[in-house]
Amino acid sequence: MMSNKTLIYIAGPTGIGKTKLSIDLAKKFETEIISCDSRQFYKEMIIGTAVPTKDQLKEVKHHFIQNKSINDNYTVGDFEKDAMNKIGDIFKNNDKIIMVGGSGLYADAVMFGLDEFPKVPSKVREQIYQFYQTHGLKSLQQLLLERDPKYYSRVDKSNPVRLLRALEICIISDKPYTSFLRKKENKREFVSKTIVLNCERSLLYSKINKRVDSMIASGLELEVKKLLEYRGLSPLKTVGYKEFFPYFDGDISFEKAVSEIKKNTRRYAKRQITWIKKYKNAITILPNTTSEQTYRMLDEN
Repeated sequence: MMSNKTLIYIAGPTGIGKTKLSIDLAKKFETEIISCDSRQFYKEMIIGTAVPTKDQLKEVKHHFIQNKSINDNYTVGDFEKDAMNKIGDIFKNNDKIIMVGGSGLYADAVMFGLDEFPKVPSKVREQIYQFYQTHGLKSLQQLLLERDPKYYSRVDKSNPVRLLRALEICIISDKPYTSFLRKKENKREFVSKTIVLNCERSLLYSKINKRVDSMIASGLELEVKKLLEYRGLSPLKTVGYKEFFPYFDGDISFEKAVSEIKKNTRRYAKRQITWIKKYKNAITILPNTTSEQTYRMLDEN
């Protein structure tokens, strides 16, 4: 392990201010930023994913921002491989790298490595997806409960992507999905440090509501409308996009769509907070923490 090489991961729920801190730290350490926000990979999705502004992107070199199309099949495994290659390149000239983003699975893939799963044939994947389309979310949940009650007890049951992925593995292997988890931890040639941004729940929810209002004012409705024909693609099942589809179908009002975006964003933030709690040695940053205090805590940990 090259102990002088450090990856600093900035975690926290959506809307809390991770982007600003990542840029501040990257400028402090004169380094580059790896984005592990899986929603920001796609060039067609700008407003609803809160990508850094053009000015922010000019301040510090970012990687994995709008580098893919929604038509690309880009997995967390693909990201792990690409990110590790890029990290290796950056470490040739820098001792520190900043990684930022709210997609915990993608962050963990970089810091700890992915578990190895059997390859799922496209035919099996299509069959399970058709089952979901025909029978709905509750049937998907019931099937996972039967196949892997342990994973069922901890998975986000409202997230069909997670349920589908687990069921694919269960069916193709005839084993529980959990039997493949954390078999081994891949060794990394660097040290990882995690910073977690935290604040009062009421303040976070206020930030989220204001951010959604800002997205609406910036033209989110039109952005989603342009992507209507792609609504079946996985990236478009993202909060901020999927809520507009019933509105365009004439099933709900515009106000209801916006309300649903705010509600689902708050729920997403709660799931992120739950995921983040497992980072036991993380450095916690509060709204009143100064930049100097942050630098000092990084040095001490």
